[in-house]
Amino acid sequence: MAFGDVLRSLLCDRDMTQKELAAKLNIAASTVGNYIQNSREPDFETLKQIADHFDVSVDYLLEHPFNNVNSVDEEHLLCIYRAMMPEQREMFTEQGKAIVRLNNKKE
Repeated sequence: MAFGDVLRSLLCDRDMTQKELAAKLNIAASTVGNYIQNSREPDFETLKQIADHFDVSVDYLLEHPFNNVNSVDEEHLLCIYRAMMPEQREMFTEQGKAIVRLNNKKE
């Protein structure tokens, strides 16, 4: 996935518009649109601001996990988890534990 695809996914996950993100970053909405269309890439400072805004790593945005410690899928799950309300996090965690227990019984 290209940077724009990752950014589009983050916006969708957070139910946020391109215009809202542009306002938060103090850049033109058309610039964010260019990022999403993969016709333009942000400079380093903007990339860091985007990562900070979505509470993800720059590696996640670029789909380049550091030393393969965390896969892109793991980073995506973490991003989703961080966007949840506390009670949603608790339910999400319990569901994950149940899935792990079920997989352990199958083995």
